[in-house]
Amino acid sequence: MSQTHLKTPPRGKTALNIVLALIFVALLAVLVLIVIKIADSEPLADPAPLFTPPLEENLSSETPVPEETPEPKPVLPEYEPYAVDSTKPENYIQSTAVQVNGEIVESYSAKDIIDFGFPQDYANLPGIVTFRGNNFRDSAAYGTANIENGKLVNAWSVNTSNLQAPNGEVWTGSGWVGQPLMMSWPKELRAKMNMYEWAKEAESLTEVIYATMDGNVYFLDLATGNKTRDNLYLGFTFKGAGALDPRGYPILYLGSGYDSYKGSSHVFVINLFDCSVMYEFGGQDSFSLRGKLSFFDGSPLVDAETDQLIYPGENGILYIIKLNTKVDVENGIVSVEPSNIVKWRYYGVRTSSSQYWLGMEDSAVIFRGHLIMSDNGGNLMCLDLSTLQLKWVQNVLDDTNCTPVLELEDGHPYIYTSTSFRAGWRAAYNQTATIPIWKIDAVTGEIIWQKDYTCYTEDGVSGGVQGTLAMGKNNLSDLIFVPVARTPDPGTGILAAISKETGEVVWEIQTQVYSWSSPVIVYDSEGNGYIVYCTAGGYMYLIDGRTKNVLDSINLGGNVEASPAVYNNTVVVGTRAQKIWGINIS
Repeated sequence: MSQTHLKTPPRGKTALNIVLALIFVALLAVLVLIVIKIADSEPLADPAPLFTPPLEENLSSETPVPEETPEPKPVLPEYEPYAVDSTKPENYIQSTAVQVNGEIVESYSAKDIIDFGFPQDYANLPGIVTFRGNNFRDSAAYGTANIENGKLVNAWSVNTSNLQAPNGEVWTGSGWVGQPLMMSWPKELRAKMNMYEWAKEAESLTEVIYATMDGNVYFLDLATGNKTRDNLYLGFTFKGAGALDPRGYPILYLGSGYDSYKGSSHVFVINLFDCSVMYEFGGQDSFSLRGKLSFFDGSPLVDAETDQLIYPGENGILYIIKLNTKVDVENGIVSVEPSNIVKWRYYGVRTSSSQYWLGMEDSAVIFRGHLIMSDNGGNLMCLDLSTLQLKWVQNVLDDTNCTPVLELEDGHPYIYTSTSFRAGWRAAYNQTATIPIWKIDAVTGEIIWQKDYTCYTEDGVSGGVQGTLAMGKNNLSDLIFVPVARTPDPGTGILAAISKETGEVVWEIQTQVYSWSSPVIVYDSEGNGYIVYCTAGGYMYLIDGRTKNVLDSINLGGNVEASPAVYNNTVVVGTRAQKIWGINIS
């Protein structure tokens, strides 16, 4: 048998072939494992679409799919006020002057232009930051109320105290105007405040900040009335609400309403991280033409855009102060370093030391760079904040304490206001005087309509309209609500619902005791308005604003001169009987 001899390859090629074979086998094994893994796993999902196509049944050439368009933002109307013959400033104002950083100037032109817009834009914050809420002074309620039973239920109360003035007069509890402020501080801000630990750690908390006539500022939890921190004792009588910074900065601007054993009444700018006083001004100002009197019952406004404080005083001076505010939330630091201090003063044609006094006790309205305020001397004034020149002045007859309220109607601004009856000026103590309620054109100062009431008075306890009127909205948008004191009898009062259009009375409610308090309107989710109304007789009423039905009342145990504020369903107000009340609307 013959043998077949195979040719033997060279040794180097044999080694290469073996390596290649091994690589091939390894790759084949990896491929097999990948196939097995894919077979065992779930299939991969399709990538998410960039948009969702419309359903087949919605596609039609006859019915195109509408495009969503955002609601246009309301456009601010122009506001260029001017005087007519009856409202020329020289008819009522004898002279004015401006001081800048301690020097009287011949003319003034603002470095930073103040231009306030709609009230809802003043402070986009969860709370009530100034008297009647904003630059229109048209609301002291935040949120909506869930009203099912129409009842007022006592939730909590806190005791306050009293303070004796150097002249021996004793100021008790909360008086006129006495509105609390409220703020739902963010938790990270509360962590840096001098609050009690439980208040810092709460997931949410609304703090009531209430300056009262006993010299204290009280800090309370809206839900329970528990103190959130120690009282801040400043030792001066506080009648006005003061104001919180509309930027959400932890700053309280607060003016006192009477002199104290600690000195002359003035304004405090307070750091709410630690409740220290950062700045003070206004005490016995030598620029004032009213002597040593330096009371501050009005509530200021702050211009967020230009960092300026605007504060009228009963000393007859309007203060405009550049604050130069600095805030470091992480380290709990806030500071102000005022640099440009502007003061405006005036002297009225009727002004004297015995009647038609200088000074502002009301809180000013500001719109589009113009400020509107009343004074103790019967003048309603419109002032250009860029030049500090009066644009118009209307005669409002008497010592005016209620705050004017502004409303835009079809883009046109109007002022609603009234006045008091100061005994001995227009009539003697034992006589009566006319108290008009006015609708005024805010462009020219002209009276649109006037509704008159006949009122009585007493020395120091005036009749007329001391509380600020409430501006109806939603289902009450055609009405204003006005508290008239000492009518039709010396001790009684009337809450009047008046047509904005005509000035005619739609309804009236007479109470056995008059009111100096400002009514507040709360609305439910459907826009139905309910009035919270307090009287010097110690009662709080809940009234259906459309029908005038009194749904409920509650006795608060003492004179309610102060004006309440409302956060959702909770009303807060203080009394002269030295209590702060939290009342729930159910």
